[in-house]
Amino acid sequence: MTYSSLIFIYGFLPLSLLIYHAAREKYRNAVLLGLSLIFCGFCGLKCLAFTVLDTAFNFLVGHIIDTHRVRKKSGTLPLLTGITANIAMLFVFRAADLAELREKIGLPEGVLPVGISLFTLSAVGYLIDIYSDRIRAESDPVRFGLYMLMFPRIIMGPVLRYDSFVKILSRRKCSLAETGTGMTIFVKGLAKKVLAADNLFMLYSAVRNVKSGELAAVNAWLGMIAYVLCLYFTVSGLTDMGIGLGRCFGMHFPRCFNYPLFVSKLRYFASRWHMQAVRWFRRYISSPLSAQSSVRWIKKLIFIATWGFFGFWYTFRAGGLIWGLLLGIGIVVERKFAKLKMLNATGIIVTFVFLTVSSVFLAGDNLSASIRYLGAMVGGNRMLADSLTVYLLRSYIIILLVSVYASTDLFRNMLLRSRKHKVNSVLSAATPAIVIVLLLVCTAFIAYGGASSLSPVTL
Repeated sequence: MTYSSLIFIYGFLPLSLLIYHAAREKYRNAVLLGLSLIFCGFCGLKCLAFTVLDTAFNFLVGHIIDTHRVRKKSGTLPLLTGITANIAMLFVFRAADLAELREKIGLPEGVLPVGISLFTLSAVGYLIDIYSDRIRAESDPVRFGLYMLMFPRIIMGPVLRYDSFVKILSRRKCSLAETGTGMTIFVKGLAKKVLAADNLFMLYSAVRNVKSGELAAVNAWLGMIAYVLCLYFTVSGLTDMGIGLGRCFGMHFPRCFNYPLFVSKLRYFASRWHMQAVRWFRRYISSPLSAQSSVRWIKKLIFIATWGFFGFWYTFRAGGLIWGLLLGIGIVVERKFAKLKMLNATGIIVTFVFLTVSSVFLAGDNLSASIRYLGAMVGGNRMLADSLTVYLLRSYIIILLVSVYASTDLFRNMLLRSRKHKVNSVLSAATPAIVIVLLLVCTAFIAYGGASSLSPVTL
């Protein structure tokens, strides 16, 4: 079950809201945890059992580390044990080379515990924060269970520090207005996933099904642009849905994306893309390692390597690692030319072209396939366009143009400017109707397509 499935939208979600809001306030944490376990259970009982056991394991290790710290003993061993176990489990479930091991465990092909990648980041960050004396170990297993498993944030985040999560949990305000705002955000994310991402994925799939040696250059560029946009609308759509769900339950989660694609500098992309996850890698990898050295070139290598880790975390393939390394190198090189006025005019184009080209490695099944695809993009097959180009442009040009516009902040800025005029009152009055229409359109697309499960990345 995913956020964009009909059983979730019209079954699980409304029932969850009814049960949660009907419960007395002191029982709401337990109710929400129970609902989250049911949500995780749709992946299968074995995945649910793993998730529960892993949560209990991290709860126990956190207390062991805290006990060592209070008694002024070294908690390094339990910390390393906890981190190693979490990362090992992540590799077992996500690394393609460990398919045989997953089969021995009895896990069906392609089935993952819900949000295993973000689950792991949350657990490792929690243990490190206890070890570093930033927080104390949580004594309430229900509250800790919510931190690890709460279904509004388990799929795509946001990745939060434990103390930040506790503050959000303590400040929640449940009301009809909050639920309405949450549903508006949820439907916005649903539209991103169903109307934009799924259609863009079909364009990318149509190009990908052509052999690299027979691929025209224009088709290769269309396919990769569709992939980049699809990745953005998929991940940002799912985070919007999670943030909207959190709002329905009275919690205000921070945003994860801030229109990262069409920006004038790569470092702006880096600061706006999956922001909470990027901050996790900076907080727990880049910053501690950089603090150990004052040598500038070593700091730059650590910065680049951290982006490599981030890219690998996205795909668990060498291509993701290369994508991250290229992005890190690009940001470092860009800083050398930051004062060039030419970049003010060409920055958006240069940045998007760089992201499109580097994403070939993120999308490819292996390095050789990515290199062949790059060859097609630069005209290595000696074909600029063919009959497929005409078909793709006729079929997808509208969705491409609309997606490009929707991935910028132009529409948001227009809405902000409208607040000074009567247009704002009209838009506010029309918002409920627009949300209902969007929900119905998304429902029709999901019903027609069977399920909105197309995705270029699984976290």
